Amino acid sequence: MLFERPDDDTLYDALIARSADYEGQAYVCVKTTGIFCRLTCPARKPKRENTLFFDTIAACMHSGFRPCQRCRPLEQPGREPIVDELLAALDREPQLRWTENELMRRGHDPSTVRRAFKRGLGMTFHDIVRYIRLGEAARQLADGARVIDAQLDAGYDSASGFRAAFQRLVGMAPALSQNRKLLFADWFDTPLGPMIAVADRTHLHLLEFHDRKALPTELEALQKRVRSSVAIGRTPAIDQIETEIRDYFEGRLTVFKTPLAHGGTPFEKHVWAKLMEIPAGQTRAYGDLAREMERPEAVRAVGRANGANQLAIIVPCHRILGADGSLTGYGGGLWRKQWLLRHEEKISTQAKMEETA
Repeated sequence: MLFERPDDDTLYDALIARSADYEGQAYVCVKTTGIFCRLTCPARKPKRENTLFFDTIAACMHSGFRPCQRCRPLEQPGREPIVDELLAALDREPQLRWTENELMRRGHDPSTVRRAFKRGLGMTFHDIVRYIRLGEAARQLADGARVIDAQLDAGYDSASGFRAAFQRLVGMAPALSQNRKLLFADWFDTPLGPMIAVADRTHLHLLEFHDRKALPTELEALQKRVRSSVAIGRTPAIDQIETEIRDYFEGRLTVFKTPLAHGGTPFEKHVWAKLMEIPAGQTRAYGDLAREMERPEAVRAVGRANGANQLAIIVPCHRILGADGSLTGYGGGLWRKQWLLRHEEKISTQAKMEETA
């Protein structure tokens, strides 16, 4: 019979008792430290409100938590030796660029490695490498460290490499024979990596982090919706949002004035308008937003609309948390969401101090 996970209170009791009853079947994530552990971990136990429980290691790492160095949840008996061998190598050389060529140089077949990790941990070796690096980047950024472009550019070794990828994404300038309003796209750097902006002459249509997986689909859907094409270039709207985004990251601005061209259904537009009413430094749950819209039954629909937002930071979908206060999915990556929330909390605290001074 398949394992049916007990409720979180039962798992928390098992955590306090260091019970091995659910070993390998449930893991605890600690929101205050950003780590995940076995329920038998000997470390000091967190408060109940600071815990989340997941069935798999993959779910823990996908949610932005890193493995505990005391109970080492990635280490499991009875696994194929290649898994433990590569995990140990990753511990020794965390900054190494773990490409398929590197695996072959060490005598490993990449497809064999992929299957072994999927069987043993439910995710690939390269998934683990990526989650660890993004988690480390998030911690460095949250501590105010300067961004190391090579670490945040998702595998692009140079600015020229990213420009080439950007050109492939957007395409070459299209023919103007249809005499329709043309959209333009350009990118600019931010402390969290490049952002891509798409606008017409007066309004911004899209603003996303460059490595959002849905970006190619979003660009295609945008072109179909406005019955136009996207060319590489600048418009006043892109210049304006670049300036405002820079001011935002420098802590001088939290309300944007760039004119926006919202797509979406009337319901989605209503959700996005409510998102823009959430002050910087505050958060809401999906249910909170649904109640504010007087649609308490529409929590799932609110979640879908939140995910359909194509104006990152400006329409602050990053200010939405799970009902239990946990970080939930974010197209730009949970590490960015964590950084943005901490950044806005600092801005809000500073503003309050200035008001009372």
